[in-house]
Amino acid sequence: MTVTDEKAKQTGGFGETLKVIIHALIIALLIRTFAFQPFNIPSGSMKETLLVGDYLFVSKYSYGYSRYSFPFGFIPFSGRIMASEPKAGDVAVFKLPSDNATDYIKRIIGVPGDKIQMIRGALHINGEAVKRERVEDFHDIDYRGNAHAVARYRETLPNGVSYATLDYTENSFHDDTKVYEVPPGHYFMMGDNRDNSQDSRVLNVVGFVPFENFVGRAEIIFFSVDEYSSAWEVWKWPWSVRWGRIFNGL
Repeated sequence: MTVTDEKAKQTGGFGETLKVIIHALIIALLIRTFAFQPFNIPSGSMKETLLVGDYLFVSKYSYGYSRYSFPFGFIPFSGRIMASEPKAGDVAVFKLPSDNATDYIKRIIGVPGDKIQMIRGALHINGEAVKRERVEDFHDIDYRGNAHAVARYRETLPNGVSYATLDYTENSFHDDTKVYEVPPGHYFMMGDNRDNSQDSRVLNVVGFVPFENFVGRAEIIFFSVDEYSSAWEVWKWPWSVRWGRIFNGL
C-alpha cells in the first residue's frame, strides 16, 4: 500500500466517523425536540414528589408543540400545534412567564376558569376545600446530616389525582391568599412543597402560565443522586445514588 493509499484510507475512515457522529446528533436532537427531554431538579419546591438531584424525562408530545418545544425557541410561531389540554394534577415543565426563558417545574392545580385560594394552608378550588388528610411525616435531611420531621398531607384533586404535599411552617406567607381566577388559555401552577415554592401565587414572577409556555409533562425519574452529591462523582454512586427512585413514574 502506498503512502497516498494510506492517507486516502485514513481520510475515508475519518469521514465515515464524522457522518456517524452527525447522524447521532441529529437523531438526539429530534428525540429531544419531539419526544423526550431530560431535566434535573435543582431546588426543593416539589418535595417530596421530586427531590434535588432527581433526573427525569419530560414528554414533549403530551401537550403538543409550541415555539418553546424547540431549542432556544428558534422556530418562531404562536400558539401550539397538535395541542392536547393539560390536566389538573399533571407535573409539568414550563417557561417562566416573566422571562419566557427559565425552565420551571410545578404541578397543575388550576385550569382555565378555576378559582384557586389557600385558606389556612388548605387548598380551595371553586369555593370548595380540596380533600386533604394528614399522613406520616416526611423526614428531611439537612447538609449536616440531621433529620427533621416535616408535616405531610395527602391531597386529592376533584378529578381524583392524589399526591403528597409538605407543610414546613404553619401560617406561612402563602397559607392564606386571595382568590385567583385562572383566565382562558392559562394555568395555575403550585409546588408540592407549599411553604418553599415560588409559583403562581407570586403573580409578579410566575402568575398564570400561558398554555404556549408549556414544554412538556414530567413522566419518569431515570436517575437520582443525593442532594449533596453530583452525578459525575461515580466513585460515590454506591452510597449517593437513590436506587429506590430510579424509574419511578410521576
